Formats: sequence, C-alpha cells, structure tokens
Amino acid sequence: MAAVTTVPAEAEALDAYSQAVVRAVDRVGPAVVSVLAVHSSWHQRGELRGGGSGVVIAPDGYVLTNSHVVAGASAIEVALSDGRRLPASTIGADPHTDLAVLRVAAAGLPAATLGDSGRLRVGQLVIAIGNPFGFQATVTAGVISALGRTLRAQTGRLIDNVIQTDAALNPGNSGGPLVDSRGTVVGLNTAIIAFSQGLCFAIPVNTATWVAAQLIRHGRVRRAWLGITAQAAPLGRPTVVRHRLAADRAVRVVEVAPGSPAERAGLRSGDVIVALDGAPIDSADDLQRALGAGRIGIPVPIEALRDGERLRLLVTPAETPDSA
Repeated sequence: MAAVTTVPAEAEALDAYSQAVVRAVDRVGPAVVSVLAVHSSWHQRGELRGGGSGVVIAPDGYVLTNSHVVAGASAIEVALSDGRRLPASTIGADPHTDLAVLRVAAAGLPAATLGDSGRLRVGQLVIAIGNPFGFQATVTAGVISALGRTLRAQTGRLIDNVIQTDAALNPGNSGGPLVDSRGTVVGLNTAIIAFSQGLCFAIPVNTATWVAAQLIRHGRVRRAWLGITAQAAPLGRPTVVRHRLAADRAVRVVEVAPGSPAERAGLRSGDVIVALDGAPIDSADDLQRALGAGRIGIPVPIEALRDGERLRLLVTPAETPDSA
C-alpha cells in the first residue's frame, strides 16, 4: 500500500498567504505608476530629479500620490505600467495630509478600487505596492501594526488617524497604494521613520478619497477648522450605557490650538467628542467629514465627555488657516 503524503498545516497557510498577496498584486499592480518630479536648480545650473509612486484612481487619467513627491516641481512625468511615459499636471495638492492629485492625458487606464479604511483591523494582512527608484511593481507585505496614529506633515500639522504597518517601504514607495488581501486600496504610503525597525505609515483611504474629491472639484481643500489634534478613543461599556451613546468609540482631543474656535468654545485637551450637530462621531475621519466646507462660520453644537460628564458646547468652525 502506497504511503499517503500529507501537507503540513504551515505549508497550507503559507500557500494561502502567498495566493492572497499574488491576487492583490495582480489586481492593483497595473494601476501603480512611477512619478518623476523635475526641480530647477539654479545654483547648480541644472536640474534635480526626485520621484515616488502613485496610483491611478480614475480611468481618465487621475493619479493620487503624495504632495511631497511633487512639491515645487517644474515638470512632472508619470510612467504607466504599460511602459508609456506621459507628462502630468498637478490638479491640486494638500500638504496638510501629504496628498496630491495629478492628471495625465490618457483614457481607459486601469484604475484601482478604493476601499474603506474604517473597517481595518490591527493584525490584518496588507500589501504595499510601489515603484521605488524605477523598479516597477515592487511589492512588500506585512500587517497593520496600529490604527489611529498621528503623523506630523511637512507643514507642521498633525495628520490624524494614520495607519501604521510593518510592510517595508523605501523612499520611492511614497505615494504608492497600501492594499488589503482583496486588492482594494486602504491607504496611501507616505512615510518611514528613519533608523527604526518596521515603522511605516500610510494615509487612510477614507481621508484620501475625501481629499482627492476636493482637489479635483476645487483645486484645493477648503475645510472647516476647529483647531484640535484628535485621535480615536475606545469607550467602556459603562460609559456607552450611561450616556446612551450610539457607538463604543469616539474622538479624544489631544491638543487645542491657542486662539482656535475649539478653545473659544471651551474644549480642552482630554475631552472626548461623541457627537457633532447630533451625529455620532466615532473616528477622526467622521469628524473631518462632518466638518465640511459648509460648516465654516456657522455655529454647530458639539457634545463631549469630560471627567465622566457630558458637555454640550457651541463651536463656530473657521476656515483652515494657511499656517494650520
């Protein structure tokens, strides 16, 4: 009787893992591009060339990347997955979130599917795809290490609700997509902490989707401003029950800017925002979406928890100042 060969469970798991990564890359890879930014260098009487990655988000040539990849560029070129190299124009850039939208004169391009970063879980498999240093479709895989991080943009403002991952990134990965096992984009790779082990960050796709829509429509992001730095905060069951809250998460105020609308309204560091204009707020993305451009200059009720008690305040958002 012939011996029966069994496949170890570890091999089966590795095979499933590999298949998930391959499927995701096959689906998103064609939408990943290389971005070359040319900067005039008068003191060297020549040009300086830098670059990063990007991802096509619409078949008619819209490309999402990092604002720091194209900031100050005198010319931009995008290399598509089919080998074409096309000049690109900047539709708009938002340094506060390190996002920019470019456009190339092309149609029928393979475009990535944008997912929902609000459904991510710590430990979930993610794949970073980029075009570092011209090496097309470079792939690394890892897991989500943490959610709700804050990251300081080059403008000095903190970016809220950032994804931390151990999927290895190179500088040229900036602007490339972070995708889940289904091949949907859940973030945009943006930063590496120098001299650290495995600390890489991505802007959540929910933020990127909102910013990209603003840039395409207006060329800039006109957002209401409270003047706070915030991060997601879990709420204990007793707190949820006592205050009859609709969600078990809210937004904790980490910092309040002096002279800001939040300070004038009476918000303090440590307050936990649970609702804005009666709508539950359970993430920084929720708060950002609730503070649309239509809120600028209009008083809006805000509800927060402080020392276990529920507060009802009235805040009048201002337009985000250039320095904020």
